Amino acid sequence: IKKPKILLYDIETMANLAYVWGKYEQDVVAYEREWYMLSFSYKWLGESKTYVHSLPEYDTWKKDKTSDKELVQALWNLFNEADVIIAHNGNSFDQKKSNARFIANELPPPKPYKQIDTKLVAKKYFNFNSNKLDDLGNYLGLGRKINTGGFDLWLGCASGDMGAWKKMCDYNKQDVILLEK
Repeated sequence: IKKPKILLYDIETMANLAYVWGKYEQDVVAYEREWYMLSFSYKWLGESKTYVHSLPEYDTWKKDKTSDKELVQALWNLFNEADVIIAHNGNSFDQKKSNARFIANELPPPKPYKQIDTKLVAKKYFNFNSNKLDDLGNYLGLGRKINTGGFDLWLGCASGDMGAWKKMCDYNKQDVILLEK
């Protein structure tokens, strides 16, 4: 009997860029740029190493800081290899966002796989005060997410600050480590 390949993963994305007239309940006046993928982290269940891939690793980033084509292709390759994919809030965010970038980059759907969303598992079987990954990790004594310091980290990545990219990769990697625990 073949053992299933089980992928644990997490993605980080950049925000949309748009113009609005105010901060509260405003419609977008002009839309400048779609969101794109910044990085993803993953590990195969049963293996020890956790990996992170981010835009600066790829040649397309040198020409266009918003091009995630090669990064998304690398994630698609992992999805296509996996039998089971696990993410926290994956059904609502990571999975749908990944699929959106696959189609935006003209990739076909990966081969069929099973999806497990640990946030939905927590909601279905337990009554925690919060089902956020950080809160569950803290409550269960498994660890915490890395504090990003807020949106400035994302802006730093968008501007090409390599210190911000390192912190983003560390943050992304810790999410997968915590997810596995």
